[in-house]
Amino acid sequence: MSEYHNPVMLQECIDALNIQADGTYVDVTFGGGGHSREILKHLGKNGRLLAFDQDADAVNNKIDDGRFELVEQNFRYLKNFCRLHGAIPVDGILADLGVSSHQFDEADRGFSIRFDADLDMRMNQRSELTAKQVVNTYAEADLHRIFGMYGEIQNARNLARTIATARLNGPIDTIADLKNVIAGLIPRGKENKYLAQVFQALRIEVNQELEALKELLVQAAEVLGVGGRLVVMSYHSLEDRLVKNFIAKGKFSGEVEKDLYGNDQKPLEAVSRGAITATDEEIKENNRARSAKLRIAVKK
Repeated sequence: MSEYHNPVMLQECIDALNIQADGTYVDVTFGGGGHSREILKHLGKNGRLLAFDQDADAVNNKIDDGRFELVEQNFRYLKNFCRLHGAIPVDGILADLGVSSHQFDEADRGFSIRFDADLDMRMNQRSELTAKQVVNTYAEADLHRIFGMYGEIQNARNLARTIATARLNGPIDTIADLKNVIAGLIPRGKENKYLAQVFQALRIEVNQELEALKELLVQAAEVLGVGGRLVVMSYHSLEDRLVKNFIAKGKFSGEVEKDLYGNDQKPLEAVSRGAITATDEEIKENNRARSAKLRIAVKK
């Protein structure tokens, strides 16, 4: 498991869930099973843990425990499968967003700028849409939108135009192809950061990550019992903004709605004041912790 993925802020996540021995919990990002194994240590014989993961590789880490059930699905289907397994209401939900270390390290998955491979980037390898299709078939205007919104790239318009022009001469099939096409646009001295932003934008589009996160948050508020905890760890500002807004307002934009008596109409209340970040010691040991932000909320 540790070779598959080293969980970030493991103890902070477990503390945040405020685990009850006979409670029902959901780990919506199972991955290597690090968080799930730790949750199970805190559960008694009547406790339950449901875990979600859409990556077929994660099945290899399945835990042999009668209290554990793995759902091989995207977490955007949280409510349906919690209902199917008779697991509503739940006492806590944990989400560790983003790409696992394993996915980054598997060269043929196409997630990492360190390797050459086909432009894939699918977290669910049963899905049809790949990064190769996005790069080669999306209209220039759509590429501009994706790179601007999801990658927060300053020269997104030029980037989209460069890709749209280059593909007229032949398909852009691999990571190396893409790097060569956009080489002239990359700021000197910021190569890794720029490429990471490009890859982030494509990955978010391929996996519909922000739409799935919105669906997860809305459904989490519905399946949690009163006093249940929602614990979410994100790794970039787009995800964190959605989590922060939903906890604060019960919605993703605009102001919080109020009832006739002026009371806030939102299902969750923040437990932590602001986001929790990793310690300097953990960041030294696990570089992925550097950008992690942990937010905790309780169902009102």
